[in-house]
Amino acid sequence: MSIKKVLRVLFNIVFWGFTIGIAALAVLVFIYGNDLPDYKKLATYAPPVATRLYASDGSLLIEYAEERRVFIDFDDMPPQLINAFVAAEDQNFWTHPGIDVQGITRAVINNGLNMLGFNTRFSGASTITQQVAKNFFLTSERTISRKIKEAILAMRLERTFSKQHIMTLYLNQIFLGARAYGVGSAALMYFNKPVSDLTLAECAFLASLPKAPNNRDRAVERRNYVLRRMVEEGYITQSDAAAAAAEELNINSGFTAQMTDEFQYFAEDVRRQLLNTLGRETLYNQGLYIKTTIVPELQRAATAALNKELDAYNAKLAPDEPKLQGAIIAMNPHTGRVLAMSGGRSFAESSFNRATQAMRQIGSTIKPFVYLAALERGVSPQALILDAPIVGFRADNSLWKPENYDRKFLGDIPLRLALETSRNVPAVRMVQSLGVENAIEVAQRFGVYPPDLQNINLSLALGSGETTLQRLVSGYSAFINGGRAIQPKLVDYIEDRYGRVIGGNITELVAWRDDLLPPQRAAESVPLSDAQSLYQMVSILQGAVERGTGKQARVYGRTIAGKTGTTNDVKDVWFVGFSKNLIAGVYLGFDTPKPLGNGAGSHMAARVFADFMRVALTNETNQPFAIPDGLTFVRVNRRTGVAASEDPNGTIITEAFKPGQHPNPATNASASRDKPVVGGVF
Repeated sequence: MSIKKVLRVLFNIVFWGFTIGIAALAVLVFIYGNDLPDYKKLATYAPPVATRLYASDGSLLIEYAEERRVFIDFDDMPPQLINAFVAAEDQNFWTHPGIDVQGITRAVINNGLNMLGFNTRFSGASTITQQVAKNFFLTSERTISRKIKEAILAMRLERTFSKQHIMTLYLNQIFLGARAYGVGSAALMYFNKPVSDLTLAECAFLASLPKAPNNRDRAVERRNYVLRRMVEEGYITQSDAAAAAAEELNINSGFTAQMTDEFQYFAEDVRRQLLNTLGRETLYNQGLYIKTTIVPELQRAATAALNKELDAYNAKLAPDEPKLQGAIIAMNPHTGRVLAMSGGRSFAESSFNRATQAMRQIGSTIKPFVYLAALERGVSPQALILDAPIVGFRADNSLWKPENYDRKFLGDIPLRLALETSRNVPAVRMVQSLGVENAIEVAQRFGVYPPDLQNINLSLALGSGETTLQRLVSGYSAFINGGRAIQPKLVDYIEDRYGRVIGGNITELVAWRDDLLPPQRAAESVPLSDAQSLYQMVSILQGAVERGTGKQARVYGRTIAGKTGTTNDVKDVWFVGFSKNLIAGVYLGFDTPKPLGNGAGSHMAARVFADFMRVALTNETNQPFAIPDGLTFVRVNRRTGVAASEDPNGTIITEAFKPGQHPNPATNASASRDKPVVGGVF
């Protein structure tokens, strides 16, 4: 056969093969092309992006995501990172129309030779564009129909979008192992750095992951393969590849935010509230920037103070005994911003947050609200209350005889002294005098007890009611913030992925106004109590720290007020205290309530408070509590309430009197001082 005939035959084969191929392609497009997803929506690609939680100083606490992803624009990707993926995955990416005929031919030949026993590598023929089509619109099923749809979609994507846009879609969507989607997240996960800081060796490693994203055993081998491919494609020199191959891969075990155990109670509280407010889709996939109120140095101080006391107690227990637990929460009393929160010994051991979730009896920490009810009614801080035995009846008609912690009775003592030393019997008499409902109402008004409280009785007014540490601290905040009810605030503001502020409150997100001004602030609420009564209470609580049951809470050179609390049988112990601009509460107890034992008491909680406040107030200027107008200050005898000029013997203090209030008369003051009382029935 002549050469001319051979050429004619070859031409006919090529012609008819091409014609049949075009016809077959047309048929396939007709069959599958009308039943494809709307690929044009990729023009406004907004992938699921991790939400990130930040502390008040801007440090990253944690991220929330179902798919870990950090979106990176094409212009922000290192050229060598792009080159590495092209060399490893699709060497003709910049020139093919979506499918790579040359690549398909090469794959068929290589795979055929491999099956015949030749030493060739199995290879695929999917282009990067085809992978984009599959990842966004199709399943991973291995069927002819899926491959046809993939090819058609790939060609349509190429006609619609630029190569740069397709590469951006690919590098932000591709799964690279360990829940990392996209090169931005993978760079953080594997190397704890942004893509802009990746070395050539690290770029090559990431480009090797699509083939086996969860298999790191062959990481070095796969990285070196990518480096060889980059040399073959002319992206790097042989010496560049050799230097990169010699570089040790310091791969992290997995990306985690810079959050240690001590921050997790707070972060989990934020997550639970945001999940309820925003919903799972928004929280986990919309790339929110959440600026929280937590102050890292205060959080560390709070955790250290709490664990120091818990560890000292638990060290004395047998290994199989339940461990003492506790909580601490610190807030700005004027704004409600939570500055520190720890809900237990260790979040890793138990995620139950004892600061916000544990309902416990509050003991004597209820007393300031009971006595405030008296102050509001014009009772003087130096009004005398009889500290003498009383007998009453419980709801079941059994006799009840309340006692003081020291099992002594002091006779007539001033209201201030009764509260500073947390004596029980005078508190009972005060509740009986006010009426149980009136005594309870103040605690409800301040948010310590709920407004719909059932079965109101005397024991509730004495601290048998249950509440959380967070509610208790919020209630105490009103003593020093002008009587304003506040809600604990965990988040300062939230931005969406585009930097737009979508809210400044965890429970009530508000839209930012178009004129760039912040939303209108809610109208000021009506004070919970009058300023003079509130100051009198603050002054008494300052005395409780300086010379009463809260001495363990004293901080040298600092003006501190607060109140201890102990429940029956010392099952739960409390301390809530404050300076002018910082309030903190501490709770200690077993998860299954039981007595803490001999030597335990509210002084333990007060110590935790003091240890925390010493650190928290280190760089703060000491400030006295604000004094409202209209009060008169008189020096009186602490034991009798008589003016110091008439009764100078003993401890002399300064008392704040409202208009119309005066020191006690001197009649029989010296005779009644420190004289025990016996007998008597209420």
